[in-house]
Amino acid sequence: MAETMRLDKFLKVSRLIKRRTVAKEVAEKGRIEVNGNVAKPGTNIKVNDELVIRFGPKTVTAKVERLEEHTRKETATEMYTIISEKRNDEE
Repeated sequence: MAETMRLDKFLKVSRLIKRRTVAKEVAEKGRIEVNGNVAKPGTNIKVNDELVIRFGPKTVTAKVERLEEHTRKETATEMYTIISEKRNDEE
């Protein structure tokens, strides 16, 4: 198991965002925070980090549980815990 992982790769492997290119774009627009700081696609994340992702119509807050280079679809959700999920109706 890795100690740290690039944010864009984690989002793809964990399937929080399905494609790495999309994860990269979302991060470049400043829509992802790691532990309260705006994160870039190459930001290294580690276990217990808190991610806030503003993506499409919702904001998802998740805690990193595990870092894995590869995972199967069935076990991808074990890489994180959703803390909260809310819709961004009006901004």
